[in-house]
Amino acid sequence: MIDHEIKIAFKEYHSLEELDKQDKDLCLEAVKALHQSHSPYSKFRVGAAMQLQSGKIIYGSNQENVAYPSGLCAERVALFHWGANHSDDPVITMAVTAHTHEFTITKPITPCGSCLQVLAEYEKKQGDKIKIILYCQDGPIWVTHGIESFLPFVFFEDRLALTV
Repeated sequence: MIDHEIKIAFKEYHSLEELDKQDKDLCLEAVKALHQSHSPYSKFRVGAAMQLQSGKIIYGSNQENVAYPSGLCAERVALFHWGANHSDDPVITMAVTAHTHEFTITKPITPCGSCLQVLAEYEKKQGDKIKIILYCQDGPIWVTHGIESFLPFVFFEDRLALTV
């Protein structure tokens, strides 16, 4: 038997003022994305903003549906928009935030497993990690580079891409 241990690394900031201007501005863009959220069922709005290498900002917000599996998270809305329209312009940073009037969010929300898998796919596609900023408006801000800190056993099977 072999024991293995996995450690993750991320930085925690106490306020937007501790971030550099570019990251602070991207967090504020994620807040703007909240306004496009369609979340009448959960009342839990999530906004994402991605900065591309060119400086362009891509937005995403959660889009719910009464048939819950038909909805989509903010992160995937932004990532799929990028993949369909700007995949030649690498994603440098993604900021994600959430808000609800139902309770106070006191720690950053993390992407779900499906969003992490999509992030992994697009990191692989662009050949570079994405800086991820999880912005809690009433709490700390977590920053990490790449999805390995969230998904250390990411699913990849390179043989699936082989053609006969």
